Amino acid sequence: MKKSTSTFLKHPTKDIINRSANPPVTRASTILFNSMQELNRHEKNIKANKKISYYSYGRYGSSTTIELENILKKLEEAYHVFLTGTGFGGVALAILSICRPGDEIIVSDNVYGPTKEISEKLVKEFHINAIFYDPDNFEDLRKKVSKKTKMILVENPGSNTFEFQDLSKIVNLAKRRNIITFLDNTWGTPLYCQPLKIGFDMSFVSATKYFSGHSDAMGGSLAVNKKVFKKVMFFYKLSGYRMSADEAYLIIRGLRTLDVRLKKHYENTKKIIHFLKKQKKIKEILYPHKPSSKNYKLWKKYYTGANGLFSVIIKSSKKSSVIKFVNSLELFGIGYSWGGFESLALLQDLRDETKYTQTRKYFRFSKDEHIVRLHIGLEDPKDLINDLRRSLRYVK
Repeated sequence: MKKSTSTFLKHPTKDIINRSANPPVTRASTILFNSMQELNRHEKNIKANKKISYYSYGRYGSSTTIELENILKKLEEAYHVFLTGTGFGGVALAILSICRPGDEIIVSDNVYGPTKEISEKLVKEFHINAIFYDPDNFEDLRKKVSKKTKMILVENPGSNTFEFQDLSKIVNLAKRRNIITFLDNTWGTPLYCQPLKIGFDMSFVSATKYFSGHSDAMGGSLAVNKKVFKKVMFFYKLSGYRMSADEAYLIIRGLRTLDVRLKKHYENTKKIIHFLKKQKKIKEILYPHKPSSKNYKLWKKYYTGANGLFSVIIKSSKKSSVIKFVNSLELFGIGYSWGGFESLALLQDLRDETKYTQTRKYFRFSKDEHIVRLHIGLEDPKDLINDLRRSLRYVK
């Protein structure tokens, strides 16, 4: 019987032996075989990406991580999914698997801060050149592609400023030049956007965020097509970028309610934005909520839903008053990450040169404009609105 994605997420894997509704947590370093012949056959099956229920060594993963791989392969419609111990580990895995000395990578200027840092700082030491392009200007990307370009890294929508790009245009440009493409799809998740179906070679999601959903696990998911599978597998096996069985179990648990949680995050967010649109101190809301906007049209073109993460631009001559606004929020925690059950707020200073990973080249905003990123959680939206209303009075 054909099942919907929502039904699939509720029934992906069980522990048949112990009759549990949840998969077992298998912690192992050594995997035992009955003979050398069996071990060698199994190694060949892994290399050929055949369906397996265990690996040949714990560095590659366990039966628990394989269960999670299989769920995500289905969601992503991927050839294979690689799991890493942190979200950023998946970004590093993608870059270091593909790029070599003398190569060039082109990176969207609005990527996650550490992605920008590894692109410009770390890979530079390996003689790999990183060039950044304006995410609001496709021609800027097109002009910067050269014979040396090995990879294009895109985050959609962009971190903190939420620009949406025309993804098919990027894919078509890359295919004509035989360039590998990578999309950070953490915001959309494969529930709302499937980058591999659009034509990207690699689809990345920080499993720490909505996949987990409970702010208690870390991990990364890198879904790939057949074209790049061997290169990524080669580096993956040698690097040890693997996810633990315990983290995989928690993320499987979180995925069972992914569809329900995302709908609630979105419902709450629409109510919060409806309130914020009426506030004079809020200059702009960086979220696809205006049907007439470019970002809204590109969101509708590639996504089937949205979530609870967005930013607001607050106009104030006193940065200290914006900080006081954030500090005074009672229901919004101050901290990194997002995608959990709780609401969060964070002032993002994209002009501060001392905070290297936050600095942006192409996003333009005046000195009296400040970006605050909000994650709307699963609390009662009326309470969140009251909290925001009370705290906005501190903005001067």
